[in-house]
Amino acid sequence: MKVAVLGSTGSIGTQTLQVVKAREGIEVTALAAKSNIKLLEEQVRLFKPKYVCVFDMEAANLFKEKIYDLKVKLLVGLEGLEEIASLPEVDILVTAVSGAIGLKPTVAAIKKGKTIALANKETLVAAGELVMSMVKEYNATIIPVDSEHSAIFQCLHEGKASLDKIILTASGGPFRGWQKEDLKTIKPEQALKHPNWDMGRKISIDSATLMNKGLEVIEAHWLFGVSYEQIEVIVHPQSIIHSAVSFIDGSILAHLGVADMRIPIQYAFSYPERWEGLSKPLDLADLKELTFNKPDTENFPALRLAYEAGRIGGTMPIVLNAANELAVEAFLKGKIEFLDIFNLVEIAMEKHHRIEHPDLEEIIHVDSSTRQRTLEMLKTYGKVI
Repeated sequence: MKVAVLGSTGSIGTQTLQVVKAREGIEVTALAAKSNIKLLEEQVRLFKPKYVCVFDMEAANLFKEKIYDLKVKLLVGLEGLEEIASLPEVDILVTAVSGAIGLKPTVAAIKKGKTIALANKETLVAAGELVMSMVKEYNATIIPVDSEHSAIFQCLHEGKASLDKIILTASGGPFRGWQKEDLKTIKPEQALKHPNWDMGRKISIDSATLMNKGLEVIEAHWLFGVSYEQIEVIVHPQSIIHSAVSFIDGSILAHLGVADMRIPIQYAFSYPERWEGLSKPLDLADLKELTFNKPDTENFPALRLAYEAGRIGGTMPIVLNAANELAVEAFLKGKIEFLDIFNLVEIAMEKHHRIEHPDLEEIIHVDSSTRQRTLEMLKTYGKVI
C-alpha cells in the first residue's frame, strides 16, 4: 500500500505516520506540509518519500537547502499539493491539511479515482454537492477520518435503509456550561486547552466555539446523504462514544473507544478489515459515567449558524467556513475577542447573496471574496490581522 499525506506535520498527519511506522507493508510515497520544515525534514529522512511538497514558498527555499543530499522531488504551493494528489502510484491520499486549501487536491485525487482518507472537513463544507457528485462520476472512494464520521461510517456498515437519524457527539469543549458574560474574557491559551483531544490550534478553537461540530454536521449531510433534520448533536463530555446511529425500530448503534485519532486513521487504511490497535483498549469497568446533554446554542451560536448555512445551501457554507477561518486566526493573534468570532460569521452570512449550485470556479471565488470582506470587517473592529 502506497500512501501520500497532505499536512504531515500537523496533528492528524503525525499520528498518521505513527500508524504507518507501526505497520509493515505501507510505503510513504509523498509528504506535504505548510511551513514546519524542521519536522518535515525529520519525516522525509525517516520515511524516504519520492515526493515532498512545501506550501509556503519561502519555507520551500529553505527546505531545499536542508535536503540537498536526498533523492526527493520537491514541489511547491497548491500546484504541488495537486500533483501529489494525482500521483498514479498513490493508493490512498490522506488529506489532513487545515482549511479550504484541501479542496483542490481532493478534487484532483477524485478525478484519478483514488481512495481518500478525508480529515479535511472544509472540503465537504465548501463543496459537498460538487465533491460527492464527482466521487460517483469518477468511482473514487472517501473514507472519513474524523472520529465522529468514522464512527458513523462503521455503524452504517449494513447500509442506511433503516436509518432514522445520525447522532454526532460533542465534548462541549473547555467552556461547557459557561455563560456569555464568562466568555467575554477568554484568552486564546484557554481556548486551546481541549479537555480530551490533542488537536491543532484552529480545530481546538472551533471545538471551543462548537463551530467544529457545526462543520461536522454539514460534512455528515454530504458524506451520508441524510437531511439536516436527521442529524442530531449531543454533548457527551467524556468523549467515549464517538458518535451513534439511530434506526427506525428505536435501536441505537454506538461506536465507543478511547480518545485516540490513530484508531479512525488506521481504520481508513485497513477498511474493510481491522488491524490490531496501537492504543490501550477501552476498559468499560474503568468508566465512572457517561453523560449526555443538549448543546447550548444560545451561548455558543456557531452550531446554530452552521445548521442555518447548511439548510440554506449553495454557497452559504463556503461563507460560514471562510469567515470562521479568518475570525479564528484573528482571535488566536489577540486581535478580536472570543465572542467576536460568532458575530463576524453571522454578519458575513447576512451580507452574502447565495449561488445555488456553484461550480468549482464559483466556489473558489466565493471563498476568496468572503475572506477579503472578512478582513475589511476586521478593520471596523479597529483591529487588523
